[in-house]
Amino acid sequence: MLSKSQIKLITGLHQKKYRKEHKLFFAEGIKVVQELLNSGFTLHHLYTEPGYFNNIPHAKYTEVTEAELKKVSALTTVQHCLALFEIPEEPIAAATGLIVALDDVRDPGNLGTIIRLCDWFGIETLVCSEQCVDVYNPKVVQATMGSISRVNVVYTDLVKYLADTALPVFGTFMDGDTIYKETLPAEGVIVLGNEANGISEAVEKLCTRRIAIPRFGNLQQTESLNVATAAAIILSEFRRG
Repeated sequence: MLSKSQIKLITGLHQKKYRKEHKLFFAEGIKVVQELLNSGFTLHHLYTEPGYFNNIPHAKYTEVTEAELKKVSALTTVQHCLALFEIPEEPIAAATGLIVALDDVRDPGNLGTIIRLCDWFGIETLVCSEQCVDVYNPKVVQATMGSISRVNVVYTDLVKYLADTALPVFGTFMDGDTIYKETLPAEGVIVLGNEANGISEAVEKLCTRRIAIPRFGNLQQTESLNVATAAAIILSEFRRG
């Protein structure tokens, strides 16, 4: 059974300031929770319907009902379990390899999907500007489907990071050179911008290469691609090249 103090703690973790205060985040669903349990994340407590995760130490395990989970869930449909995990120390941004950088990406679903894509394409480091949505937002965690445990997400002053890097910086723009004709290196920083406004002016100045995914429609009226969709295409081309 969930106590009032437990309900208060979990519902508070929907907000970034309380996640930061308690150094905790939560995940929901059998698959996501199991992925995180198998990773380096430290379990704080697990709340689950009967019949799941019977190997968890008693002190960190509480059986609850579906109705109780509904009171604290961030999802429309309850997913049998909810687990609290400790937020680890933030990793240091890599200086080599292929890196993805996000400039003010605000949608939790987009960030979660991009983390999954980084995991799929073997991108170990995702650098986020300080204005990006919090990686431990429950909707971000859910959208990663466990990939949050395998990708290092670093929040930093993106302008300073790009100014200091020795890697080529590939900015994604509508008027860039078509990515299908570019010779793409094995190392570099790929910058993706805000859903509505694209890459900021300050970051744009630091991009050494401008690339684009060309439109093929006859009318040429599609305004832009979703940032996560663009990330999938671009990462595929970099790995193929």
